[in-house]
Amino acid sequence: MRDPIYQDLSQFSMPPNFRGKNVFIVQLWWIVQALLFSTSPDFLYGYRAWLLRLFGAKLGNNVRIRPSAKVTFPWKLEVGDNVWIGYDTIIYNLEKITIGSNVAIAHRVYLCTGSHNISKLTFDIESYPINIEDEVWLPNDIFVGPGVTIGHGTVVAARSTVLKDLESGIVAVGSPARKLRNRLPA
Repeated sequence: MRDPIYQDLSQFSMPPNFRGKNVFIVQLWWIVQALLFSTSPDFLYGYRAWLLRLFGAKLGNNVRIRPSAKVTFPWKLEVGDNVWIGYDTIIYNLEKITIGSNVAIAHRVYLCTGSHNISKLTFDIESYPINIEDEVWLPNDIFVGPGVTIGHGTVVAARSTVLKDLESGIVAVGSPARKLRNRLPA
């Protein structure tokens, strides 16, 4: 008896205009990110913000992105004022990622807007936006999945996995992340 077929990657095709820019702009950004963004001195936040804006990112004032952070498509990124994005954070934004103001994203956080449809033989790629509202704190090693909104003022504990929306003003923990308690305002 033959094993069932779950996916056939020979039938996969990339949706038209999926990246949001032509292939040359995409490749140019990846070269700029590798050669100019990631090799820049740590304190040159303004320079890295300028490079991102040059490629279409909408960034507020006082955005501090570390040089080892990776942004897949800057033109699908919107960030408010006074935001920190830490070392080795990955912004895999096949769809729009919106980050509010006064948000602290620590190190090795992975914001992932894309996945594949495992119920289709063609293994279609899918993407859903991520929205991180104002005053959120994402400490180290957090994964945020496609289509998630993290509410205003919420803190997610280190090494948590966020697969569903989190309400405002809570502390969440775990894999999958769930409410632990309310966060008290300062």
